[in-house]
Amino acid sequence: MPSNAFALRRACRVLALLCLALGLAACGSQPVRRASAPADPLLLISIDGFRADYLDRGVTPHLSALAATGVRAEGLRPSFPSLTFPNHYTLVTGLYPDHHGIVHNVIDDAANGRHFVYNNARTTADPAWWGGEPIWVGAERQGIRSATMFWPGSDVAIAGVRPSFWRPFSRSVTPDERVDAVLEWLSLPEDQRPRFITLYFEQVDRAGHDVGPDSPDLGQALRQIDAAIGRLFDELDRRGLRGRLNTVVVSDHGQAPSSPQQVMTIDDEIDINRIEPVTVGVVAGFRPRPGQQHYADSTLLAPHPHRQCWRKSEIPTRLHYGRNERIPPIVCVAAEGWVFATRAWEDRHAAGHSRGEHGYDPALPSMRALFLAQGPAFKARQVIPVFDNIDVYPLLTHLLKMQPARHDGTLATLAGILREPPR
Repeated sequence: MPSNAFALRRACRVLALLCLALGLAACGSQPVRRASAPADPLLLISIDGFRADYLDRGVTPHLSALAATGVRAEGLRPSFPSLTFPNHYTLVTGLYPDHHGIVHNVIDDAANGRHFVYNNARTTADPAWWGGEPIWVGAERQGIRSATMFWPGSDVAIAGVRPSFWRPFSRSVTPDERVDAVLEWLSLPEDQRPRFITLYFEQVDRAGHDVGPDSPDLGQALRQIDAAIGRLFDELDRRGLRGRLNTVVVSDHGQAPSSPQQVMTIDDEIDINRIEPVTVGVVAGFRPRPGQQHYADSTLLAPHPHRQCWRKSEIPTRLHYGRNERIPPIVCVAAEGWVFATRAWEDRHAAGHSRGEHGYDPALPSMRALFLAQGPAFKARQVIPVFDNIDVYPLLTHLLKMQPARHDGTLATLAGILREPPR
């Protein structure tokens, strides 16, 4: 009997070693964890300045088909200020501009003597401006290859990281050439192919500024971008890729009509030797010169029919704006359709007054942006209410099966559009 017991114990030890070596789930109290399958590729398309209701004009058949068969929001509410660079960066970080630091298209960092101008690559290339963690940085850090066919910030080495594939922004690159780049990336071998791609178009926004959002001439830009996206979809179908691709289409803001008759010339209302205009346009910032705080308060904070001004510490909570040190001491937002200017600005732009503007209160229907989605992760034929654009980022990270960075949004807002509820 003792010899039999010894043999039995030995057999058990051998069996245990075999179980450990082979990783058999039946030999342990916990099941073996298997790596989840890689996420389906994700394409994020931005059509700058595409107001939500442009989709109803009957000139964008490919986008309209996507909206009819996939997910469409009644609108995407931008963050304040509803400008291009702050909102594009919010879409990919999930942070309000107050938190990621791109608080305007033009920023004067008085503390450090630096200036940020959205269309000046020498100023925007400094990584110190870009806070938070944009999704392509998080993706690359987590082993997810990314590619950006333009996006504000994507050509900057943020935290020392760039996408695997990226291009410096150039308006000379046509919509079709941008589509070709995306198709080229998606046609790479599986081990080289990016799983997250951005595609950016600015032509609708430019047309909105030039001719106004209600002009029939805006239709030309809408048709051009819709045709480029339609060609992209057709090519993806032909290559058998579209059914395995999650596509999210957004814009950064809407557009409101404006005119040269709706300009507040600051020099006519305040003494700019006593108050420094930091930014103008729809959202203006002012810095009282030494000893001039009382004068600034009495002139700028007084009721006015075409603007609302606040000390930065008193900006309404709903705007989530005013704590960042880059924001000037006094912030003013123009009434819908109006803009701020200085005489010097008007002299430089005498023939260039915009017919369309944005930057206004995000609650205005004219500022509503676009949100569409389609792909294997999404339910079909869904229409959802207006929601805040900070909630796009957690959706994107969920689709990529990646760990999100700190952000202000919530996935719960969009959980109902997913085929499989988040865990």
